[in-house]
Amino acid sequence: MTSTLNILFIGDIIGEPGLKYIEDNLKKIREAYNIHFAIANSENLSGGKGFLDKDVKRAFEAGINCLTGGNHTFSKLQSMELLKEEARLLRPANYHDDVYGRGYQLYPVTIDGGIFNVAVVNLMGRVYLSTLNCPFRTAKKIIDKISKTTNLIIVDFHGEATAEKQAFAWFIDGKASAVIGTHTHVQTADERVLPNGTAYITDVGMTGGFDGVIGGNKEASIARFWYQTPHKTDVATEDVKINAVVINIDLQTGKSLKIKRIFEPPWKSE
Repeated sequence: MTSTLNILFIGDIIGEPGLKYIEDNLKKIREAYNIHFAIANSENLSGGKGFLDKDVKRAFEAGINCLTGGNHTFSKLQSMELLKEEARLLRPANYHDDVYGRGYQLYPVTIDGGIFNVAVVNLMGRVYLSTLNCPFRTAKKIIDKISKTTNLIIVDFHGEATAEKQAFAWFIDGKASAVIGTHTHVQTADERVLPNGTAYITDVGMTGGFDGVIGGNKEASIARFWYQTPHKTDVATEDVKINAVVINIDLQTGKSLKIKRIFEPPWKSE
């Protein structure tokens, strides 16, 4: 019987190019790494900002089991009802309690005939972002509650500041199976398992066009910095890649055994 839970966590899916890549490649990635449960950040899913029902549906049909959010979660008003109703779609848990949507959820996963509950918690940092409730205190409250049911806990920490993400990971070490950073769209090379068994990476990166600026059209991005004025930014469409991590977790202890970065296809110079 399998003794490990294999989680795939995909970096922010950026618009149509990123979503199409997932549709075309997720099945073979899941097979290659024997993935039991796939998570992806979806705050940039539709046009690079927010998400629409039709794109969320495509992501689930492609094989994503849970979609997390961030500072663009509420960018499209059309998503309100979906956030209220769809249990596989999360928003940061440290919004106030009366905000629609859910910040964490337990999902049953079948592995070799056994059923295991996997908890996914979505949080957002406060440095250079919204002044939400404290993600540290929110996480402690949630994890204290759900750890009575499962020790298989994955946290998406959507944050701008590296220091905030690292501090959070040390705070959570041993209380969750993994803390995966999202938001900056640039994959970091600091993946590791912390001393008490929590897998960590500061930022998992993005899935979309890499011929631009963090997933956006490079000409518009350059113009914003050159003129210091607003410019409409469409998503980058070429050199599409996936950034992700695979986390192997001991089913009995909930501690991570290994975390591996995925960056495919590699740069042409490699």
